[in-house]
Amino acid sequence: MLADALEHLVQGIVAHPDDVDVRDRTLRRGRMLEVRVNPEDIGKVIGRQGRTATALRTVMSALSGPEQVRIDFVDVDRRGFRRH
Repeated sequence: MLADALEHLVQGIVAHPDDVDVRDRTLRRGRMLEVRVNPEDIGKVIGRQGRTATALRTVMSALSGPEQVRIDFVDVDRRGFRRH
């Protein structure tokens, strides 16, 4: 549910919504949502001085309740983007 909500929010921000991919990973220290976007959209997702990214993290924190969720924004060129 959290990954779907985050994907929906990010798709509303970016110019290339079809390139948005949110991966839900379970790590030793908790859960991580990895957001991959088109390289042209990374600035929109992060925002000026990180304000948009901070706002997205705040919303996801409120939705997750007591569960700790880390959110990582990734430029698709940086880690070899593959669409599933």
